[in-house]
Amino acid sequence: QVQLVESGGGLVQAGGSLRVSCASSGRTFNNMGWFRQAPGKEREFVAAISRSSSRTYYADSVKGRFTISRDNAKNTVYLQMNSLKPEDTAVYYCAAASIWSTRQYQYNYWGQGTQVTVSS
Repeated sequence: QVQLVESGGGLVQAGGSLRVSCASSGRTFNNMGWFRQAPGKEREFVAAISRSSSRTYYADSVKGRFTISRDNAKNTVYLQMNSLKPEDTAVYYCAAASIWSTRQYQYNYWGQGTQVTVSS
């Protein structure tokens, strides 16, 4: 059974930075994505990266502030979050897909999520 495990969440002040990680168990996926869900809101797309890191894509709300990267030798994907805002507060989930996509239903595997809280 494939396991995706997020880590690195926590509490940070507005304007600060945080990096969350997602490790997969013994497998490198073609495409990886980050999604987030704030209290009372639907889960939304944040960023995606292709297998070779040749393609990345970001939601408008995080473009210029967040950077997605991956290390296939470690089966790990990262999300570097800079200039954090209170509205970035959410549970952040990593997910894996076979094809290039920003659509949640095309991601087949999901982690348990890690909480990111940004204070004002």
